[in-house]
This record gives sequence, structure tokens and C-alpha cells, in this order.
Amino acid sequence: MEFKAAVLTKTGGPLEICDVEIPNLKPGDVLVRVMASGLCHTDLEAIQGRLGLPLPLIPGHEGAGIVESVAPDVTSLKPGDHVVCSWNPYCGHCFYCDEGQPILCEKRAKAEPQGFLLDGSTRLRMNGDDVFHYSFVCSHAQYCVVPESGAVAIPKEMPFAQACILGCGVLTGVGAVIRRAQVRAGSSVAVLGCGALGLNVVQAARMVGAEKIIAIDLRDDKLEKARSFGATHCINATGDDLIQAVKDETSGRGADYTFEAAGIDHTLQPSLDVTRPGGNVVLLGKTLASKELSVRWASLAPERVITRSSYGGVKPQEDLPFLARSYLRGDLMLDELIDTRIRLDQINTGFADMEAGWLVRSVIELEHYTKGYSI
Repeated sequence: MEFKAAVLTKTGGPLEICDVEIPNLKPGDVLVRVMASGLCHTDLEAIQGRLGLPLPLIPGHEGAGIVESVAPDVTSLKPGDHVVCSWNPYCGHCFYCDEGQPILCEKRAKAEPQGFLLDGSTRLRMNGDDVFHYSFVCSHAQYCVVPESGAVAIPKEMPFAQACILGCGVLTGVGAVIRRAQVRAGSSVAVLGCGALGLNVVQAARMVGAEKIIAIDLRDDKLEKARSFGATHCINATGDDLIQAVKDETSGRGADYTFEAAGIDHTLQPSLDVTRPGGNVVLLGKTLASKELSVRWASLAPERVITRSSYGGVKPQEDLPFLARSYLRGDLMLDELIDTRIRLDQINTGFADMEAGWLVRSVIELEHYTKGYSI
């Protein structure tokens, strides 16, 4: 079958809207008709060439849609199911999967940087040549093929635009609070960085009953957004003595839990400094893989616990349906995360707006057609 996709053909972009083919499905495959796809900063890193991925490539790892077809051995999904795509598919039987750490799945770790699915091959073709997968999803397209463990069924009442953004920033931020840090009710939480990831940390802290939720950013507009998501205190780090300001709100000790969600280059040390002795620091931001980071020894000495979290310690098959139900109950704010809704052919403008820093999320809402459907 042939469909439209936004394809990265050269480092730095722009993305080109091209005709891409899926010749056939292989064992374990799920074909999803993409209904909505969120633009994420990690997509932008791939476009800029910071991730060193093979080209041509279809970006997009926040996708939601309808199952169009499944391989004969797929048992958990059927055509017509509504799904959210997860960029963390797993084989289920390697060392790390057996250890309950599917984020570290050995097949996933080997295949992802090569632009393959879990079996070590691509399903995508353009002009007779291979097109590579991005984070196993490739949702900036009318269709995508994902492994069975990379598609999770959700209630059909869930709107697709809101559903798609569950797949990365929401799941990571909420999971970091609930699963990774296991924040206790009545505790104090500091959040450095109030972009898409930080806002989801803020609202998760509200959902679990944290008493003080301290939002920290360099921009007042982002702090106001954080307040609407549940922040009880807001600190602009450009003008305030950050460490003292946090201590003033936490009986002079510092936050029980601190979440770094701003990119880590300039926020690692402050994240430690605003955390109380014996407190927990969860690092969610990231930088270049080769970048060396340093901290003052004194900030490590008083029993602070530092944890790195890439996907919030989540279990997508359990947590994605939970988050969808939380939204439908009115507990989880998703509408407020979406700043713009765009067409697929507006994707380059969407990424330019993201890079300018004035929006949280753009969501592509897709129209569909197929030519020569044969799967």
C-alpha cells in the first residue's frame, strides 16, 4: 500500500511529504491508520542530526489511530481497535525484559539506532529503497507499522488528538512521579523546567496529593501555565535566589522530590541544590550522549538519591489505558497541552514554532487515503 509521510531525507530538514510504501506485514506487526501525531522535541533532535540516525527516516513517536490490519500471530489487538503507539516496544524474553525493565530491552536497544523494528529490518520503502523507522513508530504519516508490544488499546471514547500525546511526554512525566519516584501525598515537589514534560510532572504531583508543588522556569508565561496545572508556588530562576526561594517554601530544608525537566546541561547542579538532604532527584532532561556533566561533591554527600528516568518507569500496557481513563474522568489535563492543530503538510512550520519555544505541543490531525491497498 502507498501513503503520504513526512520524510527526513537530509540532516537539518526540511521534512518532505512523500509517497511511502509498506509492501507487507511480518510476524508480530500491527498496521495502524494514524489519526493524530504529536510533535516532540526528540523529533526535532532527530531532524537536526543530533541522534545520528540513518536516512531517509520518518519521524514521529507520539501517535494514535485505528488498527487497520494485524499479522496472523498477533493476539492482543484486532482491526478497528483504537490504540496509542509506544516508542518502547519490547521482546518480552531477553535479560532485561525478564528483569522487569522493558525500557532496556536488548532487541529494542540494538534495533532503534539502526532505524529498524525489533526483528532488525524495516517495513518502509520509497522509490524502491529502504526508509528507516524512528523510535519504532513513525507517526508523522498516514500509516505506521509497529510491533504488537508497541500498540496499546485505549477506550474508543478517547479523542485521538489527546490520545497521541499520551505516548511520550505525558506518560514520561506522570510515570516519573507515580512509578519512578513514587511521590507521597503531603510531600514537597520541585520541578525545574515547565515545558511539556515539566507540566506533566506538575499535574501528576497534584494528582497524587503533593502539598507543595514548586514550579521553576526562566519564563513567566510558562510559570503561569504551570500554576494552571497545579503548581502551588512559582519561581522565576532569572531573578530569584533559587536555592533560598525553594528553602523558604520548604521549612528551610529543600524539596522532598525534585524533577529536572529542562535539558540538564545547566540544571543538574541546581536540581541537587534545591533538594533536601535525603531527598530524591529524578533526571528527565537529556543532552548529547558524549557530553560530560559534573556536580559539586558536597551536593551528593547528604544522602540525596539520584535517579535517571527515560520513560518514567512505566508499563505502557497498563499505564496508557489508565491515563486515558483519567482524562475521560477529568483528572488528567490534556486539552490544555495542545496549542495548535495542524495538517501534515504544515509540519515544518510546526517544528519551527516548537524551536522558537512559544508552544507546548502541536498535533497533526491526518486525513487519509490509500492507493493499491493489498495488505
